[in-house]
Amino acid sequence: MQTTVAHVEKVMEVARSSSAAARSRLAASWRRSAEKHGLDPGEKREPERVDGIHLRERLGAMEKFITVASPRLDNLFSLVGQSGCAVLLTDSEGIVLDQRFSEADASTFEGWGMCTGADWSEEREGTNGIGTCLTEQRRVIIHREEHFFARNTAMSCIDAPIYGAEGQIVGALDVSSARVDQTEGFNQLIGAQVAQTARAIEEANFRAAFNKTRIVVAESDDAQAATLLAIDNHDLVVGATREARRIFGLDSAGALIPRPATDILGREDGPTGFEKAERAVVIRALARADGNVSQASRQLGIARATLYRRMKRLGLDKI
Repeated sequence: MQTTVAHVEKVMEVARSSSAAARSRLAASWRRSAEKHGLDPGEKREPERVDGIHLRERLGAMEKFITVASPRLDNLFSLVGQSGCAVLLTDSEGIVLDQRFSEADASTFEGWGMCTGADWSEEREGTNGIGTCLTEQRRVIIHREEHFFARNTAMSCIDAPIYGAEGQIVGALDVSSARVDQTEGFNQLIGAQVAQTARAIEEANFRAAFNKTRIVVAESDDAQAATLLAIDNHDLVVGATREARRIFGLDSAGALIPRPATDILGREDGPTGFEKAERAVVIRALARADGNVSQASRQLGIARATLYRRMKRLGLDKI
């Protein structure tokens, strides 16, 4: 009881301080929880859950995403499950859509509300791994007493956001621990694996959404972000992940207006316009024919002499 009272007093003292919120992301989240969402850190109610109908609607809307994510959740759980951790996948509003935990830990996590259908948004649960990750759209670790509600301080939550094929945030990946001896150092190790798994889900989901295009992997200064471009058979970029959009200055979310890949990737040397397109067609035909001009001309439906003239004009007669 004394521990609960001390936590509540500490949270409210920090939440009332505007200067603390300016210095600390955690303090800012505590302040949002108290001031914006009107929550009381001493509340003892259980986490809210959506009813069966609304849960089925959410699961239906995210069916393809969950299918892509499922084997990667299994892999993550195989790494952390035996150390008293649960793996949770939520939608963009913090509703748990899928879960993994061992039978030995089931009663603990279900008692805490860490299960399918539970609402872990910051609006409902205050500062917590899932809700704060989604609110701030960044990787977070909320360790024990960093939670807003005193009733949540027995757990450690490690989270990473997952972005959809159009750059929008679609959910959070969470690992929560029931261990009383969980250390912050161990949280950091788990956090790296959570971030890697979130990236793998994002990449797989993007590839599934653009399965009829070529996928180009671009370089990024963020090793834990998926940086992919989808290019159609007209060499137009028709899709990009969140990180790719940032790097190439594209709209941060939403369907992309198709743009030539060369414009985005910055390869502007040599011929331009129709000449560049014609050059690419000839090069591809020669490659398919292993350099045999006669065979390439038949593929293109033009005379061999015509192809020789075009190759000369395009600067391809020396290759």
